[in-house]
Amino acid sequence: MDQGTNTSKNVTKKSARNTTAVSKKSRGFTNEEKSAMKARVREMRAGVENGETEVLARIAEMQEPDRTMATRLHAIIKANAPTLTPRLWYSMPAYAIDGNVICHFQDARKFKMRYATLGFSDKAHLDDSGMWPVAYALKDLSSFDEAKIASLVKKAVS
Repeated sequence: MDQGTNTSKNVTKKSARNTTAVSKKSRGFTNEEKSAMKARVREMRAGVENGETEVLARIAEMQEPDRTMATRLHAIIKANAPTLTPRLWYSMPAYAIDGNVICHFQDARKFKMRYATLGFSDKAHLDDSGMWPVAYALKDLSSFDEAKIASLVKKAVS
């Protein structure tokens, strides 16, 4: 047999691990992520619907400016989508239909972010094309932003 010919007997394969450079090892979940998961377990044990009282209590614990934004978002969501039920979701204020979270507010400090987030789940009816946003970064709320959020929430529950 020619030495230049490879056969299945004389070819040694290298695994991807041996040929791929690894820049950094995974360190697992952050403390903030672990805390959110533990909060979700507590919420599930307490019952699916935590209610408006718990949401308002969680909002009251937030630091400014997130507390003001969350309070305003709560009012906008309640006014424009009264079918949504307030509840906690991973210790975040969320709004659901039949137990399914449609949208939620994540304060900036939750995961040490520089901005808060208004997120929408796959249950929200926002997909009208091949691509659409599922979260919005919030630094403050202008009247234009509030109108857009009201429109998004209405559409999400339509």
